[in-house]
Amino acid sequence: MTTRLPDFILEPLVKMALMEDLSPMGDATTRAVITEDSHLTAVMNAREAGVISGMQMAQLAFSSVDPSLRVETLTTDGAACVPGQKLMTITGNASSILMAERVALNFAGRLSGIATKTAAFVEQTAGTQCHITCTRKTTPGLRVVEKQAVLHGGGRNHRYSLSDAIMIKDNHIAAAGGIRQVLTAATAARSHMMRIELECDTLEQLQLALDVGGADVILLDNMTTEQMRKAVEIVAGRVTLEASGNMRLDRVAEVAATGVDYISAGALTHSAMTLDLGLDF
Repeated sequence: MTTRLPDFILEPLVKMALMEDLSPMGDATTRAVITEDSHLTAVMNAREAGVISGMQMAQLAFSSVDPSLRVETLTTDGAACVPGQKLMTITGNASSILMAERVALNFAGRLSGIATKTAAFVEQTAGTQCHITCTRKTTPGLRVVEKQAVLHGGGRNHRYSLSDAIMIKDNHIAAAGGIRQVLTAATAARSHMMRIELECDTLEQLQLALDVGGADVILLDNMTTEQMRKAVEIVAGRVTLEASGNMRLDRVAEVAATGVDYISAGALTHSAMTLDLGLDF
């Protein structure tokens, strides 16, 4: 999947990471042991199987440290990888490569881990019309690239921020006085471009939401598989249904089989393991 973003959107994230690693006085080790005229080629490779993401970030890390480095990406974000596969070569000043190495690997490994976990979730929905989507449970400051990694893994994006949609959760309902009140207010307040999603904990809440009207999407929160199956029957295609809460990999297939339209899982971003990547001269 092609989801490349303009470099200028990602460059501040890369530069912030480089500043964190190199401030205030640069790389003491490299300065001490590597001569300024040393030129080498380094290879980034996969040490385990997975789905790649973060190659654009890695490339930006190297070019931000030293624009003269020649970086060749040998794969694409969203592609599968196998152990030992070469992902990128970097040729040029050895000191520059070493200074950017950890930031490049941190981004590529972290984002590839998210893409890999997402792909595993997506695989469990095979044969259904259900889609896997992420949440806002992302690393502060890194949401744009973590959500991009979900796309690389074959998933879809939920809200990017609070401004994207009217999503009414249990605390909104409690604070506003009930489902009828929140739906009436939300329907009156939204623009013609804004969709409304309502979180329901019970089938009784779901039925009330349908009776009141106004919701485009109903989020079935922490319901049992049987409750979700019943919810699909009740709704009968009138609104989009999203299942959320306790969405483990070993449960995704049975939930997708209920007929819900989406499964949202915070685990795609907050619990993904870093994919093991390496860089060697």
